[in-house]
This record gives sequence, C-alpha cells and structure tokens, in this order.
Amino acid sequence: MDPVVALVLCLSCLLLLSLWKQTYGNGKLPPGPTPLPIIGNILQLNAKDISKSLSKLSETYGPVFTLYLGWKPTVVLHGYEAVKEALVDHGEEFSGRGSFPLAERTSKGLGVVFSNGMTWRETRRFSLMTLRNFGMGKRSIEDRVQEEACCLVEELRKTNGSPCDPTFILGCAPCNVICSVVFHTRFDYTDQDFLTLMAKLNENLRILSTPWVQFLHTFPVLIDYLPGSHNKVLENSEFLKKFALKKIKEHQESLDINDPRDYIDCFLIKMEQEKHNPQSEFTMENLTITVSDLFGAGTETTSSTLRYGLLLLLKYPEVAAKIQEEIDRVVGRHRSPCMQDRSSMPYTDAVLHEIQRYIDFVPTGVPHAVISDIKFRNYVIPKGTNIITSLTSVMHSNKEFPNPKRFDPGHFLDKSGNFRKSDYFMPFSTGKRLCVGEGLARMELFLFLTTILQNFTLKSLVEPKDIDTTPVERGLASVPPSYQLCFVPI
Repeated sequence: MDPVVALVLCLSCLLLLSLWKQTYGNGKLPPGPTPLPIIGNILQLNAKDISKSLSKLSETYGPVFTLYLGWKPTVVLHGYEAVKEALVDHGEEFSGRGSFPLAERTSKGLGVVFSNGMTWRETRRFSLMTLRNFGMGKRSIEDRVQEEACCLVEELRKTNGSPCDPTFILGCAPCNVICSVVFHTRFDYTDQDFLTLMAKLNENLRILSTPWVQFLHTFPVLIDYLPGSHNKVLENSEFLKKFALKKIKEHQESLDINDPRDYIDCFLIKMEQEKHNPQSEFTMENLTITVSDLFGAGTETTSSTLRYGLLLLLKYPEVAAKIQEEIDRVVGRHRSPCMQDRSSMPYTDAVLHEIQRYIDFVPTGVPHAVISDIKFRNYVIPKGTNIITSLTSVMHSNKEFPNPKRFDPGHFLDKSGNFRKSDYFMPFSTGKRLCVGEGLARMELFLFLTTILQNFTLKSLVEPKDIDTTPVERGLASVPPSYQLCFVPI
C-alpha cells in the first residue's frame, strides 16, 4: 500500500475514533449537535454573539444540552427553570468555577472570582464578612457612596454643559468606592495613576469580550504562542496586581491590628492570626489577587451599566423625565438621595432593573463547573465539566417579560405602578456563586443615577430615534458603544 494512502487512512480512522468518542463516549451527557474532531462545535457558534447561538441550539436540543468547545464537553443551561434548578436547587454541586484560561494565567487559582475549593470558600466567606463589617448594605458604606456621588456631580459640572464622553468619569466613581473600602482612600478624578488604572480595566473588559478571546478560550494551548490582544490583557492584569501589591506593602508599614481601616488591614490581621497554619488560604499572593478581583469586578461592571443606562435614557428621554419627577416629589433639591428613598421611588427602581435586564451585561455569566458527578434531569454530568448558564435566556424570557427585546420599565411595575420583583432578574447570576458585590453595586447604581438626574438634564447630540444602543462587543460582557452627551445643570 502506498505510504501516503496508508497515512491518510490512519488519520481518517483516528479522526473517526475521535468523533465517536466525543459523540458517544460520554453517553449520559445531555444531547447536543454532533461535534467535529478537534474543533468540536465552534462552527455552530457565532463568536460575535454566542448567546444568540445558544438560544437557536436550544430550540433543537432543549433547555439542557452539550456543546464541545474544542475537545472538551460543556453543558449549557438555557431558560429560567434549568438555570434555577442547577444553580439554586443543586447549588453545591454546581458551585465550581469553570475554565477561563486567560484569568487562570493571572489568578493562578487564587482570589474570589476564579478560585475553587477551599481557597474559594475561605476567601469568599472572609470577603463577605469583612465587606459587611465595613458597611456593605449599611449606613457607613452608603455615606461613602453618597460622598462619591457628590464628587461625581462636581466633576460633571466642570464640563459646563459641553459635549463629553462619560466613560472615564463614570468609571472613576465606582472605582473610588472600591478604593475607599479596600484601602481607605480615594483619588482625584484627574490623578494620572488613577486614570491609567481605569484605562487598563476598561481595555481588559473590551478585549475579553471579543471573538478572538472566545477562540483562544476554546484552544487555550495557543495562548502562550500566538500574538494578539490577549497579551495586552495579561500585561494589564500584571499592572493591576503590582498596583495592589504596592498598596498592600504601604498598609503593612502602618498596620494597627487594634484599628483596622479597610479590607487590606483585615486580611493582613487574618494572615498574622494564621501564620502558623501551613494550610492557610490567607497569604500575600491570595490577598494581591483578591484585591485585583475586587477592583476588576467592582469597577467595570457598575461603570459600564451606568454608561449604558445613560445611553438608554438619552434614547428614551420620557423615561428620564419621569425619574426626575419622582426625584422632585420624593427627594427634592435640597438633600442628596439615600437608599431609604428607593422604596418610595418605584418607577426609578423599575428603570434601574430594566436597564440591567435589557443590556444583559454578562450574557452567559462566568463559567461554572460541577464539583462532583451529578445526575441532572436523567443525565449524568461528570465532575469537572464546564457549565454555561444562558442568563440572556432568563432575563429576555418572553414568558416573564412581554416584548423582552424592548426597553420598558413596565416590566417591573404592576398595574398600580408599584415595583414588581421578578425571580427572572439575574444580572449578578444566582446561587452560591452570586456576585460578592451585588449589594454594593445596586446601591451605587441607585445613588449615582438619581444624584446625576437630580442635578442635570441629559442632552443628546443626535435625535433620540437615531441613537444605536447595540453593544460593540458581546462576549464575556455586552460592551456599550462610545457616545457623547451634555450634562446640562438644572
């Protein structure tokens, strides 16, 4: 037999064997489209809008199905019932963090976002407790957010009603709140180091949401060998870690164990208490990664949601006008809005929920993984299998929200105009991996938006009907388009 023919036959057999193993080797996995050898199902996914592809596949394979992203199977959960059943009813089994290769390069299994096992449990428990002790959801953190809202207003006044891009101004406010909680200080909005930090956080979110990164996460072996924008993510992440480490070392020099000032102080005290425990999760490296996590997750999510929210209010000026009417009636002009006002402002509360629902900021969430073999809906999902939750399918459910593709605050109002809660509202995910900073983020969104609208009228540079709210990237996050507006003092 000709050697070339023999080689082709051998390769063909290997490919067919690979295909058979991927299709039938895990016979108890949920059904899904037939994968190709090596590349799996990536040709059936639109890298520019994976969430849309998942919705289309669910029409054929149901609410729980299997995709192969490269060689590895990933189970997709589509729709409220499947997501709730997995993340809430079987929360413990689905509490693992799935593969996110670029983050794994920088976090090394540490921190609070991309860690697993005891590292995740201990770091999350400590972080929640410490943030609560420093006032998350209580008066003291509210004071900090209100103070930052006033600083934000003063910064916006400096624009004198001229056109401006709100990206960095809206990013500085939530970042400063994180700064005050993590290391007891805030930056001036013109501080160059602060602006550099903001730029790198913004750049990382944009790059992580590109099709290129989705491709690399499918074939992570290529990350270390190919040029591309992913290298900028790694570089920016190292910058953030060095920034955090510098602040930590400053804290070490001025630490008073009897008077902790912030999150870093509390972590350093915990490190000292556990210094004789060789299994302790409280290490300098874990503190550095955790601080980086708090910055990354606590800054860009809130600032991008605010930026998207203002864009929607420009497109729907009648909605902004109704919020301002409610502010005038409940808060007035002579004091700052406070969290106690929210219960008396159902329309504003509904708008904030609708903004988060409509923009669908993290369409598929951050990947989960099962931490043990689990029988789920008559299937068997092996330990370590990646899980993708389609949050889009929950928050854009036409069963819960009539006309889900339409921006309508009425989705969260009853017939009497009272605020209506919905179990389908999951912008922070749900279950045991629910975002650590959910309470802080919701507080910031309410106080920042109401304080802005108490002081300014938003003026668009184009006709509202011509405003395009389509995200420029829709991967990890739905990244809002760039735009300008005028903050006209009231």
